[in-house]
Formats: sequence, structure tokens, C-alpha cells
Amino acid sequence: MADMGNLWEDLRKQARQLENEIDLKLVSFSKLGTNYSTHRDGDSDTSPLLNRSSSEHMFDTMAMEIEQLLSKLTQVNDRMVEYTQNISLSSPSAALLHTLQRHRDILQDYTHEFQKTRANITALREREDLLGSVRREINTYKNSTGLNRRTELYLKENDHIRNSERLVDEQISIAIATKENMTSQNKVLSSITSRVNSLANRFPVINSLVQRINLRKRRDSIILGGVIAVCFILLILYAFH
Repeated sequence: MADMGNLWEDLRKQARQLENEIDLKLVSFSKLGTNYSTHRDGDSDTSPLLNRSSSEHMFDTMAMEIEQLLSKLTQVNDRMVEYTQNISLSSPSAALLHTLQRHRDILQDYTHEFQKTRANITALREREDLLGSVRREINTYKNSTGLNRRTELYLKENDHIRNSERLVDEQISIAIATKENMTSQNKVLSSITSRVNSLANRFPVINSLVQRINLRKRRDSIILGGVIAVCFILLILYAFH
């Protein structure tokens, strides 16, 4: 009887020790679930991947440890049930049965709490994984759209530069043609002037007329030179615009 009594006390001691360990593990497990929820709800896209993997690894490890402790406690409770069935007394005492029932209730409560916490965290992980996938797809679409937009702007800018170069080439061609035309006209005027001067030397009246013509020609040359200078300045400003 003494050995049977010692066995019962040993089983109760083992049950209380396992219950204390499970209680501490469940508190830590619940805190881990709360921290995991806060961490994931903050900003899953910017959370460091290493911290996320570490939290998930810790969750899996703690869940495995609690499962092992619950399994051990279940085995101890089963042995306590066997003890109450195998004692040599006519029937177990009410206190013995009450103690056994209390340990079994504690085991049931711990098992239910563990399963509930694990289910909540698992559901949260699945939800965040789904949302994370959606966010990544949205970011990929945004980045692709932004790249296409920048490419379109670059192409438009390139077309604008080409059009500007074409207009500048046209203006330069017009300026060169004008210069050649003016050179040709200058030669004609020089020939006419030479003839008029020859006549003026022969006739004084004509000489006076030639001087007036020369003055008007000089004035026209100055005006023409000013027009050419203004045209070139405008071309240069347009080219560097």
C-alpha cells in the first residue's frame, strides 16, 4: 500500500510539473501570436524577411514543444486512471477521484487553449500570405506601369528632339539660300554701280545721281545686314531652346 501511495504521489508530482510547464508555454505562445499579429498588420511588405521567418520558425517550434508536453501529461493522466482502477481497495476514495478529475479538466483546458491559439495564428498566417501575394502583384503592376510611362515619355522627348533638329536644318537651309541670293544680287549691284560710276565720270549730273544711289545702297546694305544678324540670332536662340 505504501508503494501504491508513493506511486500516486509521484504521478501527481509529474502531472503538476507538466501542468506548470504547459501553462508557461501557453502564455509565451499566446504572446507570440499577439506579437505576430501586430508585426504582420504593421506593414508586411516592409517587414524584414529574416524577422518574419524567425517568428514563423519560433511558432512552429513552440507548437511542437507544447504538443509533446500535452502528450506526456496525457500519458500521466492515463496512468493515474489505471492507478485508480488497480488499487486493492474496494473502491477509490472520493478525494482520489476528485483529484484525478481536476487533472483531467486541466489537461482538457490546456489542450483546448492550445488548439484555439494555434488555429488563430495559422488563420492569420494564411490571411497575411494571401494579402502579401496580392500586394506583390499590385506592386509589380505599378512598377510595370511606371516603367511603361517613363518609356513613353522618353520616346516623346526623342521625337520632340528630332522634330527640333529637322526645323533647325530647314532654317539653316533657308538662311544659306538667302545668303547665296544676296551674294548674287550684290554682284549684280556691283556691276551696275561700276557702269553708273563710269557714266558719272563722264556726266556731272549723273555723278550726283550716283552719289545718291550709293547712299541709298549703303543704307539698304546696313538694313539688310541688320536683318541677316537678327535672323541668325533667332536661329541660334531657337536651336538652344
